[in-house]
Amino acid sequence: MPPQSATLGAPAHPGISGVSQIADPRAYLQDRVTLYAQALFLFFAGASVLDAIGTLAFMSDQGEFFSPTRFALLGILLAVGLLWLYVRRGQRGELLLSVIEAGATILLGVIFAATALDDQGIEGGGHIMLIVTMFSVMALLMVRAAVVPSTPLRTLLIGAACTAPLVLAGSMAWNVPSPIERYSSSESGALLAATAGVMFTVVSAIISKIIYGLQAKVRAALQLGQYTLEEKIGEGGMGSVYKARHAFLQRSTAVKLLPLHKAGEQAVARFQREVQQTSRLTHPNTVAIFDFGHTSDGVFYYAMEYLDGVALDELVAIAGPQPAGRVIHILAQAADALAEAHAKGLIHRDVKPANIILCERGGVDDVVKVLDFGLVKDVSTSGDVQLSVTAAITGTPLYLAPESLSDPTAVDGRTDLYALGGVAYELLTGKPVFEGKSVIEICSDHLHTEPMPPSERLDQPIDDDLEAIVMQCLEKKPEDRPPDARALRRALLACEAAGSWSRGEAAEWWEANGTVIAEQRDKRKEGLSSKVPESALTAALKKRSS
Repeated sequence: MPPQSATLGAPAHPGISGVSQIADPRAYLQDRVTLYAQALFLFFAGASVLDAIGTLAFMSDQGEFFSPTRFALLGILLAVGLLWLYVRRGQRGELLLSVIEAGATILLGVIFAATALDDQGIEGGGHIMLIVTMFSVMALLMVRAAVVPSTPLRTLLIGAACTAPLVLAGSMAWNVPSPIERYSSSESGALLAATAGVMFTVVSAIISKIIYGLQAKVRAALQLGQYTLEEKIGEGGMGSVYKARHAFLQRSTAVKLLPLHKAGEQAVARFQREVQQTSRLTHPNTVAIFDFGHTSDGVFYYAMEYLDGVALDELVAIAGPQPAGRVIHILAQAADALAEAHAKGLIHRDVKPANIILCERGGVDDVVKVLDFGLVKDVSTSGDVQLSVTAAITGTPLYLAPESLSDPTAVDGRTDLYALGGVAYELLTGKPVFEGKSVIEICSDHLHTEPMPPSERLDQPIDDDLEAIVMQCLEKKPEDRPPDARALRRALLACEAAGSWSRGEAAEWWEANGTVIAEQRDKRKEGLSSKVPESALTAALKKRSS
């Protein structure tokens, strides 16, 4: 899912700022198991270093350094390191992750117990190693309980399986001569190990209960009306977007939240206006609005159609310049969606590749959805002048029409057509119309520089009729562009290449590029996780906790 307002991650190690990952149990579990494996690796790495230093300091024979015990320790270190690398890459299933963390904990309990039998030739050596082993098992169970999400019962069962070998080791390790003779019996060693094991297991279960309870509270906080948030999929100027699921309909939905730190009176009014204006649009190529509301904490949200597809900027990044037939197919749908908005007096003002999504609907591929009407201007009324901030420059610099820069109050439907021409240019050439070194330079080019024809920019032929339409959309004066979006659509469908992009070709493209799109989606989520701004949900959680 692309990182757009109506479509599309999540921090590597979430805490309260990564509540979106707690809402996604699989991703959260993988994150915590990765952290657990990392902690184990660092523990054994430190133990290996200390063991090597101690041996070098006290060994009397060079051969002592290459003992079987040391090789075993290095083997464990290598195995844990490989486990860490394995769980942190790709997507691992919940069952597999659960088996890995439980199996690793129990296996390490067995290994720790075996070390209690080391150095039996030293008087009292078994006693010392048993005590060291007990503390090692305690640390293992405490770290697991604090890091890995687990029910108290599951923690009890894993703790019992992990400490059981310790009881057997205690009976064997204690059954040797000791400075305190009365404690030299297998029963004493087993009793001590069993008591310690029960204590460690119970304490770890209590820790799991506390941690698991806090996570349950976070999940409850993720409930917005009938919608349960699952994962963060976008961040924009007007709020954060989450993938959510309706409680009864069980369908995926995109929920947009207004951050609390932006929820001033004017921001709320603009947020509500965005919902109202977009909900007036019913064209199938416009993202659909389902619901609007706010929580008791003051978090405003609205629910819209979830688009599991690819944005046009991602399309170009993945596949480069597109064939003329596909460009016409895309532009005609986008123009049709804009035509409805313009007929209702709504100007989008932020048409760009990232706000046009290709997705599958009803078994049909390459269905266009126009989204993010956050900067929409209603030219049919005069009551929202202050909310529209019509005297301000709005939009994305790469696709700004000249009049948006010289006279923002004069924008109309032809302003969106200029931006759509910029989108067409990028689809045909793989590059934006102007590529200045600064925003000022790009804006100056929009005002004064004639764009290079796509065929010259690409250095290969492009259908004359399509190129002429694109260049007409990019005219500096609005009156020189197509008169409206419907006229643009008619001109596009009259091109020679119109209809040459078939449904079969679209299906083949999606099948061939599905893996690449999924990889791009994962990278995009990782990129979103590095954003610093506090989400509305995070602020709400902090408010509740205080």
